Amino acid sequence: MSNKIPILALVTLSAALLSVPFLVPGTGFLSLVAFVPLLFADRVADEIRLKGFFWWHFLCFLLWNIATTFWVCNATVGGGIFASVANAFQMSLVFSLFRWGKKSLRGALPYLFLAFAWIAWERWYLTSAQISWPWLVLGNSFARTTSWIQWYEFTGTLGGSLWIWAANLAVFGLLMSIGGGGWKQLNIKARAASLAGVALLFLAPPALSLFLRPEAPDGWLDVFIAQPNIDVYGKHGGLTQEEQNATLLGLLEDAPKDSPVLLVAPETFTSDIIMNDISASPTVGSFKRFLADRPLSGLLFGASTWEYLGGSARPSQTARQLNNGNWVESHNTALMMTPDGTIQTYHKNKLVVGVEMTPYPAVFRPIDDKLGGVMGRCVGDGKAADLVFNGIKIGCAICYESVYGEFCADYVRDGASLLAIITNDAWWGNTPGYRQHLSYASLRAIETRRWIARCGNTGISAIIDPSGNILDRTTWWEPASLQGRVGLSDEETFFVRHGDYTGRVCVLMFILILCAALVRRLTGNK
Repeated sequence: MSNKIPILALVTLSAALLSVPFLVPGTGFLSLVAFVPLLFADRVADEIRLKGFFWWHFLCFLLWNIATTFWVCNATVGGGIFASVANAFQMSLVFSLFRWGKKSLRGALPYLFLAFAWIAWERWYLTSAQISWPWLVLGNSFARTTSWIQWYEFTGTLGGSLWIWAANLAVFGLLMSIGGGGWKQLNIKARAASLAGVALLFLAPPALSLFLRPEAPDGWLDVFIAQPNIDVYGKHGGLTQEEQNATLLGLLEDAPKDSPVLLVAPETFTSDIIMNDISASPTVGSFKRFLADRPLSGLLFGASTWEYLGGSARPSQTARQLNNGNWVESHNTALMMTPDGTIQTYHKNKLVVGVEMTPYPAVFRPIDDKLGGVMGRCVGDGKAADLVFNGIKIGCAICYESVYGEFCADYVRDGASLLAIITNDAWWGNTPGYRQHLSYASLRAIETRRWIARCGNTGISAIIDPSGNILDRTTWWEPASLQGRVGLSDEETFFVRHGDYTGRVCVLMFILILCAALVRRLTGNK
């Protein structure tokens, strides 16, 4: 047991260092050394030939997940537990792959393999996986240390993940050299070069950020954001949809009438819209009457919508069949209304697993049917699509979509001059969840160099500039409105033009090193 105490201390220290940047503003620098204790624990485990080390690094990742995303349980206990356990398990699979690689790879190669494998896994989460929870992507550690990461406009968030791994491995290698005696064999110049290299790795990215600034806006748009603060749990007395509409419109009454202004309301504000006949919605009717007195305004809001489809064949894997034999599909929708009666729609694509979508529906839908249909089955548009107000293209990310950098860049590739985020973070309560979610919007602003108008049902609503600075914000859990201006831009960053090349290169390197490890294992060349 005495041999295991240092390992327990090391894995716990790593978990703490990984967690703090997601909980405490301005502490992103801790992530640059967060893996070092875990790597030393791995080294100790090898030296004492500890069996079952999987459960030790799994403990590290589980503690990290629980400490930073426990708030998911406020919305769904089962989903929160599954998210923490499943995500930690996948992290441990990546680390186990590294330990497997050490059996056939030598020197620094297995550690590079670990870094590339981790980032390849993060990219898979961000692009291809249907069971996807990229909340703890390493590059997100700097979401509240944005002055250090202005270079995300070139690399995206996975560039931050690469920096974190490079720094951790450099520090670990330096400490191993000092502790293992290799440092004594180096001359003064070699030692100085090693120290300078590590220092440069830590200091160069923040220093580079000092010289990176977005271009000046091509124009401006007035925005008015309404935060109605509807209690989704109804703890303070449930409101009818009519009463909720009155609350929202009461806030919007203060918006200017004599100039173009984009009015923004939160995600899933209403559930009375049928896509087959949008105009029949009482909420849409009340909004039309409100906009009649504002001929220069447009209203962007969210809704849980439904679409009824006929035919004997199932129209999609996630459609539900009604008693009359017809089918219904559900959507999480953003709608743009203008006084001329035009209504544009966009259906959310990046959906929350279980709550909004049934992953791999060919497999899980039949199971869900037998369980009575407990999983969400929202249907998306298939890609990011801009909404238009007054000739201005607006990329509207609905809630969870704002966590996906390359997906949000698609809005800009489609011509968006600004981004909007509509969300409803009330499900999580007063926990770190809504603060983390807000901070990720700053990452999207830097990557795309777009202004962002963010509206949350219960907060925090905000206006964010292209450097990721939150210029104005509301308070949590209070009805509020926010009036301001957002800049418009046609600039395309390197990240927008070329996508996540950092992730693609890391995937390639992971595959190459994996092939080398497999060849050595198969040929017995260790």
